[in-house]
Amino acid sequence: MTLLHPLEYSAATHPGLKRENNEDCFLSAPDADLWVVADGMGGHEAGEVASAIVRETFESFAEKATPFSLIDAIQKSHQMILTSADQGIGAHGMGSTVVALLSQKKNYQVAWVGDSRAYLWTPGLSGGELTRLTTDHSYVQMLYVSGAITAEEVETHPDKNIITQCLGMQELAQVKVDVTQGQWQESQWILLCSDGLSDELSDTSIAQILEHCPNTLTAVDQLLHEALTSGGNDNITLQIIESPVVKQKISKKFWHWVPALTRNRKQDAIIFIGAITALLIVLIHTLK
Repeated sequence: MTLLHPLEYSAATHPGLKRENNEDCFLSAPDADLWVVADGMGGHEAGEVASAIVRETFESFAEKATPFSLIDAIQKSHQMILTSADQGIGAHGMGSTVVALLSQKKNYQVAWVGDSRAYLWTPGLSGGELTRLTTDHSYVQMLYVSGAITAEEVETHPDKNIITQCLGMQELAQVKVDVTQGQWQESQWILLCSDGLSDELSDTSIAQILEHCPNTLTAVDQLLHEALTSGGNDNITLQIIESPVVKQKISKKFWHWVPALTRNRKQDAIIFIGAITALLIVLIHTLK
């Protein structure tokens, strides 16, 4: 039997080692089953404004919208960045990527624009499996899909940080939001991150780190540490959210039925088992 419990998570953000300001932003809203990572761009006092607009827009949607739509929240964020720039808030040309997770009981949905990513981690006896849930909206991804470059060349291409769309892009009345969905399995994690993490660590490196982490807090700390050790060339933001699906232990089922007769649970169990045994003996003799 499986049970659903409130989602646990851990999150962190860091400006990195080469930049003074942090243009990344994140939202953790467990009451709304919503998590967001936004990576701003446009320079000091512009990129951080754009990513903050994304966070505030999602917060507003989470408070008002029922049912909640990731696509609507992302499109509204795009419009709010454009409108804010026209009003002198931030600057024209500012923008932001976004990746968002919405969990709905046993199901989850991930939506994104740009090159911030979502990964699904599924532990296993052989170590576990890391699956990339998102596909970058980037120039090198287009080259890879067209067959112009190999998967290995994607990671080292000089134009790997050029994205093909972002929130706030003035040429776009609306952005193209990609969406994927799935069903939570026991003990799975979903990692949301800006490219400050994925540019420093390969998928293989991320999987190797997650394999040896007992909980999400340790995993976030280790991933952030390794990204900084590997260069920390950009702002780094990540969140790891745990599956709400857990297996109910037989022992928990047992203790649920044991009445609290004393202040000692072992004594309660002995009394309970003794009473059940005596009742069974009486029933057996009665039926003879």
